[in-house]
Formats: sequence, C-alpha cells, structure tokens
Amino acid sequence: MINPKDIDFYSLGFEFIETRSMFVSNFKNGSWDEGKLMPFGKFEISPAACVLNYGQGIFEGMKALRAKNGEITLFRPEENGKRFNKSAKRMLMPEYDLDKFIKGIKIVVKANEDYIPPHDSGGALYIRPMLFGNGPMLGVAPAKEFKLIIFTAPVGPYFPEGFKGIDLEISKTYTRAAPGGTGSTKTICNYAGTMLPAKEAKSRGFAQILYLDAINLEFIEEVGAANFFGIINGKLATPRKTGTILEGITREAVLELASKNLGLEVEERDISYRELFEESCSEVFCSGTAAVITPIASVSFDGKQRIFNNKKPGTITTKLYEILTGIQRLEIEDKFGWMVLV
Repeated sequence: MINPKDIDFYSLGFEFIETRSMFVSNFKNGSWDEGKLMPFGKFEISPAACVLNYGQGIFEGMKALRAKNGEITLFRPEENGKRFNKSAKRMLMPEYDLDKFIKGIKIVVKANEDYIPPHDSGGALYIRPMLFGNGPMLGVAPAKEFKLIIFTAPVGPYFPEGFKGIDLEISKTYTRAAPGGTGSTKTICNYAGTMLPAKEAKSRGFAQILYLDAINLEFIEEVGAANFFGIINGKLATPRKTGTILEGITREAVLELASKNLGLEVEERDISYRELFEESCSEVFCSGTAAVITPIASVSFDGKQRIFNNKKPGTITTKLYEILTGIQRLEIEDKFGWMVLV
C-alpha cells in the first residue's frame, strides 16, 4: 500500500493504486452476511470457482470527488446500485440490497478519504464494486456462493488526453455485442473481448474503437467502454437502447442536461456511421463514469477521416462538460438531486 502522502495527485493516470481498505460481503446458504470493512488484500479462491471457469461476474464503476468546500460527493450512486442488481439478475446472481450497497460505498470511501485527489487536481477516487461466483462449479450452472467486494483507487483522466479530442477508428472487423446477449449488462465477459481491438487500434495511433452493430455493421453502438453522442442537424443524437449497449448513468444525465439546460432536441435512434462523414454532423463526443465527457477529434474508416472542429472540443460538448462537472463538484446547483454527500 502506498502512503497517500507519497502520491502525486496532479499527475495520475487511470491505473490501479492500492488503497487502505475494502468492503467485503459473502453470500452463502441462500443469504448475504452483514459485510465488513477490512484491509485491502488477497483472498483464497477455488480453481473451480464459477467466475474463473464460466465468467460469472459483474462490476460497477463510480467516483468519489472532493468538492471545493471539502465535501466528498458521489454521483447518482442509487442508479449504480440499480444497474448492479440488473446485471446480477441477468447473470443469475443474488441481488444486493440497495441501501446496503450505498452504505458499503460510503464506508469504503470514508475509510480511504485521504486517497481522494484534491479538488483542483481534476482527479477522483475511483470506486469498483464487484460481484462474482466464487463457489466451485464443474457443470455450466450458477455458483451457490458469491463474494461482493468494493475497493478504490485514486485516478486521473481515463483518456490521457483529458478534455481534449481523441481519435477513433470505426471497426468492421470486430463487434462488441449482439442482440439477445449481455451487451447491456456490466459483466466481466463483455470486456476481455475488447482488449485486442483496442490494442490494434492504439498501434495505429487511435485512442479507441468505435463499434458498430453486429447485424448490419452500419449503426454506431459504443466507443470502447463509453457511450456515443453526436450533434446532427442541430439535435443531440445517441444510439437507442436495444439491449446491446450499456445503459450509462452519465449517458442519462447528458440527455437530461442537453434537453433541460441547453434546450436541445434529443434523439435516441439508429445512427449510421456514414452520418459522421456528412456536414450535418457538427461535433461528437463520448461519455461514461471514467470518460466523463470526452470530445472526439476525428473518426476514421476505410482510409477516410473526418476531423471535427479542428480537433478542438465543440461548443455544445464543452457546455455539457462544464455543467456536468460543475454539478458533480458542487460548483453548480444540483437541481436534479443527483449528488450524494459521503
């Protein structure tokens, strides 16, 4: 464990740094125990554990921020808890009480409070709740025992560029999810398959892949692990929820801010990748807990490249970023009831 006094909070990347404590709760004989805070560390697991053999595991991504007045904030933690249980249900795992989920988050954040980056650093304490089948299974079936762990790590921007445009490559070689699958579930199974496409894209100078739908290879789905948005014909457009994209909590906030704060017309619809190469598309960005709101500087496909705003963040993208981060850091009034104090 690194002493927080030895961490340069102003130059953090998005990498794991061990903190002091984690929250652990076990499901056995049909019920959850009370859970407890304990030192962050290793634990034993059977080689026959369901998660190791069949991938029965889910997780969430959250952040604790330090406001200018010193308060510690969480952004819509109840929505993370709801999505956590929705994922658990899809993966045949026991749901976790929502109030206990939020309580566990607060306990871990408070215990690791000195690892929260200062307000002016732009960093955050990333929170990773995870649930997995640790009971041994040989046949393909759900485990009978499960473990919930909540740990934290101080982080900087997910994309090292920060609030600057990233370059994306559209892929027709790889897809992320198919209808009827687990695309809208935050399961570990969805992420390992994206590592190779991301590595290949980065070797060609791109920050990430822009995935298309698995049936037509036509309609935009996600930017790696972030939701996609475009300003098209003056409207804010985002891929509709079809069960193949992750239903992002930041995504929903962006839609609400665009409509209520900026007066934009919002569309959730199929967006052809071809639209990105037309003049009607004026700016594009992606959003997520880690990505926050990240401008997209360019999109490339089949030898063609569309550059947006001379690779500078667009006007609407910038306004949405400023409003969202202002609310999250208690600098702008939270009229939506999104923020929770620790």
